[in-house]
Amino acid sequence: MLRDSGLRIESHVAKRMTLMKGVGMTVSPARRATILSAASHIPDEVITSQEAALRVRELGGLRMPKKFIEQMTGIVSRPVMRPEDQASTLAAAAGLQALQRANMAPTDIDLLIFASAGRDMVEPATAHAAQEMLGTKARCFDVSNACNSLIDGIDIAVSMIESGRAERALVVTGEAPSRAVKWDIANRAELVEYFAGLTFGDAGAAVLLAPAEGEGAGVFYRTAEAHSEHWELGGLFGGGSRHPRDPEWSYFRGDGRQLREAFEQQGDLILRRTLADTGTRFEDYRRILVHQVSEQYLDRFIAVTGIPPHLLVRTVTRYGNLAAATMGVQLAEVFHELEPGDRVLMVGLGGGISLATMAWQR
Repeated sequence: MLRDSGLRIESHVAKRMTLMKGVGMTVSPARRATILSAASHIPDEVITSQEAALRVRELGGLRMPKKFIEQMTGIVSRPVMRPEDQASTLAAAAGLQALQRANMAPTDIDLLIFASAGRDMVEPATAHAAQEMLGTKARCFDVSNACNSLIDGIDIAVSMIESGRAERALVVTGEAPSRAVKWDIANRAELVEYFAGLTFGDAGAAVLLAPAEGEGAGVFYRTAEAHSEHWELGGLFGGGSRHPRDPEWSYFRGDGRQLREAFEQQGDLILRRTLADTGTRFEDYRRILVHQVSEQYLDRFIAVTGIPPHLLVRTVTRYGNLAAATMGVQLAEVFHELEPGDRVLMVGLGGGISLATMAWQR
């Protein structure tokens, strides 16, 4: 009897896993959601990689070559927010620009999602702080899924617009990972553990969505998956029930090599499924937006997946790893060049690990 029960459970699990591997949605509802505008807010202050290496030497005592960080990552500089700013400040600044570019007032939206790896506080939702600055009166809440937060927030907004639960949605992100960088690194072991933090930059981004008009316009495909066995490979583990007040857990730490290997293996598979499900090729897209951690990792991802390099929007050398703001910043940079009928493919890679793709036609 126990054996039979085990077989039934095993069969159920196998069937469930088969279903999860192919969860992709080609969207053909009564109405589609589309992106009306995108904007970003990049802080004026900049820290170069050479300055970052010098700061580590001054605060922790670890001596490294001035160009070590740049040589290891390809990152020349990264923006850093002002001391008086917060994650919500960056998000609201980008959100206001997105509304202005669409000639909309803050009161025109009925859904505001703050989608970010970071936040102002544990409670209440940072969306409320951003909403106060924006002057909106919408339903608002937070979405947090590491560097995939923004694409997940857009996914939720799309679903709510398609179902009629929302008419105009503003998805904003404010990333302030510079405040989770451990600068007082004293030895090589600590450098390995905390090196990923030295790649981070701060930024805000926003995407405004509404029902699509026109044949073929709008978000036409979405898929996502998670490989949660890798959740311990990297993250900011303090502030929750595991490490509520220990300051040593308030710094970002992780194993960059193992994360890269996991993303390479799984990222290629989700891209292949996306192209197969949509019947498209990479060349059918005007732009492909990919989360970027370092220049070396991006080049490796290109080699593994076969994405044509000229379709990408390279931001990592100028801004570093902007966490969930990365693809929002990329979209804002190229939005003006997109014409009706142009397609954009978004590829999300987030800690956990989680992966997602979204295809949109202007």
